[in-house]
Amino acid sequence: MLRPLSQTAVFRPGAAAQPTNVAFYGILSDVDAKCDRAGGAVRASLDVVIIGERGPAATAMGANSVDLQYFVAVTGPDQTILSKRTLPVHIDIPPDARRAGITDHIEELIPAGSAPANQLNIMLGFQQGPEVVDFYRHFRGR
Repeated sequence: MLRPLSQTAVFRPGAAAQPTNVAFYGILSDVDAKCDRAGGAVRASLDVVIIGERGPAATAMGANSVDLQYFVAVTGPDQTILSKRTLPVHIDIPPDARRAGITDHIEELIPAGSAPANQLNIMLGFQQGPEVVDFYRHFRGR
């Protein structure tokens, strides 16, 4: 997981990117990865644990679910991006809970060409817009 992209924030619609306007936080909590070489490719099996947590503005919105997007990218030996896929997730949070999570299972077949498998990197992070990047630059998050 790319540490700077392991958290994200969803703001109340039309509100400034400030802590009191956060409707939900997203957290990439854990990933279990298994990789096997398959000819000229690497077969990766990932189980990604994603948490949705209510922020201060969630109650005012009356929202009980959040939609997030995260990515899985593969880089080669020179850090060139060989593939990148953005994945949507939907997390329902029970009305009496502050947070809930899901496990998203992903299977990827990564063309490796002649690169040794140990020189490939699989990276995960939330797909973030500029307002979220700026928010985390100015505030330390949840």
